[in-house]
Formats: sequence, structure tokens, C-alpha cells
Amino acid sequence: ITRIDLEKVRKLIKPAVVLTLVLLVATLFMAPVAGAHRWIPLGFMKLQMSEFAKIVMVLYLADFFDRHLSHITSDPRQLLKPLGVAGVILVLIAMEPDLGTPALIFAVTIMMFFAAGVKRRFILAPLAVGAAIFIVELFRHPYRITRLKAFLSPWENAATSGWQLTQSLLAVGSGGLLGKGLGASQLKLMYLPEPHTDFIFSVVAEEAGFLGSMLIVLLFLALLIKGVRIARNAPSFYTSLAALGLTLMLTGQAFFNIGMTMGLVPTKGIPLPFFSYGGSSMLTSLIAVGII
Repeated sequence: ITRIDLEKVRKLIKPAVVLTLVLLVATLFMAPVAGAHRWIPLGFMKLQMSEFAKIVMVLYLADFFDRHLSHITSDPRQLLKPLGVAGVILVLIAMEPDLGTPALIFAVTIMMFFAAGVKRRFILAPLAVGAAIFIVELFRHPYRITRLKAFLSPWENAATSGWQLTQSLLAVGSGGLLGKGLGASQLKLMYLPEPHTDFIFSVVAEEAGFLGSMLIVLLFLALLIKGVRIARNAPSFYTSLAALGLTLMLTGQAFFNIGMTMGLVPTKGIPLPFFSYGGSSMLTSLIAVGII
């Protein structure tokens, strides 16, 4: 990916958006896994198209703002096109159902609008619409309300809806300063759900302790600082926005996942980049770094 000239692949961005939409629709017709339609079985791996949609969305926005920035300042109606594309992608992912990934993509989209110089009053409208949709989606599925209540008071629901979070907190807390040693986690053995994907940071905290956990946090912080610096020094506005958007996507997802394991944000199925098990997540993370 590092050998690819971003300027030469710009003509492929719109076809990539169309292909992404087609595959996201196809995903909804695949056999469910744990009640969710998020993967397309390819034999050698399960393709999670929502992961690749994140990269496509960032590149599309970077290309759009580079081409239409002068028109946007005089005619805010130009923003309807990228908002429409983002809206369709977010709705398709939300139908899987998945609320965490759309929330992440929406947050990065708004930050890219801000970075592109879109006036704040034009950003408030999509923010209000996004918040309204989020609230509707929250109340449309009863299990999401249950998760929210478990997030607010996990110990009161420790045996039921708060099981994931309380086990995660126990794993993080029991690691102490230096941890129990690599491979010595006890909570991952039939107690902590999804220890190899969503809650892998809890296992790291238990095995490597506070120091090991902080090392991971500092690595992602370094990635954020370096990515922003690369974006500031990029050779064009298009490449600058692409680097910034992908940096925010990676680090935002990382800090969301870490915060989830410690009860700082509601529990959602979002992997920790470079650490969580999963082919699609690993591929897209490496592609993003390659582009940056």
C-alpha cells in the first residue's frame, strides 16, 4: 500500500463506494452469526465489509472536499452529497445490526468536515440529525437499553446484563502494576466474554498490568501525534485529509475500545486495532497505516 500513489487511485474511489454499497447490501442476506449479519463467508476468511467501508468513506470525503471546497463555502447544499453517501453507508451497517461502527464513522466524518473548513453552523445540522437517529436506534432495540443500564450501573446487574463489563473491570483491576504474567490471565478462562476480540485489552491489563496497558495507550497516542503531523505536512489537501481521517479512525476506534473495557463508554462490539483477532480488522488497519 505504501507504494501506491494516492493521486493515481482517485478515479477508483467512486467505483469503490458503489462496490462497498453493493457488498454491504449483500452482507444483510448472509447467514447470521450470533444474531448479526456482518460477514460474507469467502472460505479462507469472513469478510466484514463495514471495516473496509471506513477506509472507503475517508478517501471519498478527502477526494470530495479537495474537489469542491470552493463551492461548499458559497453553497452549503453541496454538502448534501457527501452526507447522503455517508448516511446510506451508516444505515446499511446499522441494519446488520451494528451501532458502534456507524457511530465511529459518523464521528470521524464530522471531524473531517471541521478539518476541511466547513462552517460550524453547517455542521450543527448533521450533528442534530445524527443524535436523533442514534436515540431512535437506541430505543428501537430493547437490548441496547439493557446495555446502557448495565453501563451506568454494572455491579447492580453483575450476574446478567452487566456481566461483560464487571468481568472486564475485574480483569483490568486484578492486573495490578506489573500484571500476572503473559498467558496467565484467569478471567479469560470461561469468565470474560470475547477475550480474543472486543475485550482483549482487559486480558492485556490482567497479564501485563498497568505498565503494559499504558504502553499500548502511549503507542496509540504516538500514532495519533505522528498521523496528525504527517497530515499537516502532506503534499496536497486531498492527501492531508486522507491521512488525518484514517489516523482519527484508527486511534478513535482504539480509545473507544479501551474506554469500553474500563466502563468509560457503553459496551459495543468494536475491535482494538492490531490486537483483536479478526482478518478484516487487521487488513484494514494495515491498509490505513500504509496509506498514512
